[in-house]
Amino acid sequence: MSPRRRDSESAAAARAERRAELLGAAAKVFASRGYAATTVREVADAAGMLGGSLYYHFDSKESMVDEILSTFLTDMWAAYDRVLASDLSARETFQALVAESFRCIDRYREAVVIYQNESKLLGESPRFAYLAESQRRFREMWLSVLDRGVMDGVFRADLDTGLLYRFVRDTVWVAASWYRSDGRLPAGEIARQYVAMVLEGILKD
Repeated sequence: MSPRRRDSESAAAARAERRAELLGAAAKVFASRGYAATTVREVADAAGMLGGSLYYHFDSKESMVDEILSTFLTDMWAAYDRVLASDLSARETFQALVAESFRCIDRYREAVVIYQNESKLLGESPRFAYLAESQRRFREMWLSVLDRGVMDGVFRADLDTGLLYRFVRDTVWVAASWYRSDGRLPAGEIARQYVAMVLEGILKD
């Protein structure tokens, strides 16, 4: 490899690393202060750089939140799709989806908080139409799993699956508001206990 190419690749890697650091700082500020209330200068301050220098990497805070959310959702759906393609039973699928959800909370906690708090506001822009599409797809996925469990005689038929979906969704994802990666229980153990608590209520005797 020529010295010029090596220097070019080294510079590209440094820019990518700095970009990731900026996105991490932005995610923390957006999650704690709210997207609308946060200024570009505040993001720059959190990242330890001048406000003008941030525009070298991003043209707007909208671009930053777009990349934060799209990265999180792309990873989440890749994980979910692997579960759905694994030919698992309804119960096993339920367990695996909850586990993947907590993995995402562990890895993308700030992005999850932003997604929960800002989707309605951001969704008014065509740029963020994928947020509503993700919500629709998420609902259909869970209803399909729950309905299959009822049809297979694994989950109780006297419980409305639409209500179950809302319960599971809210029970799992609200954890982003309190979960900490350095907490007493790791994400995998929290997921296991959540599954145990929920399934005791919806499994047939």
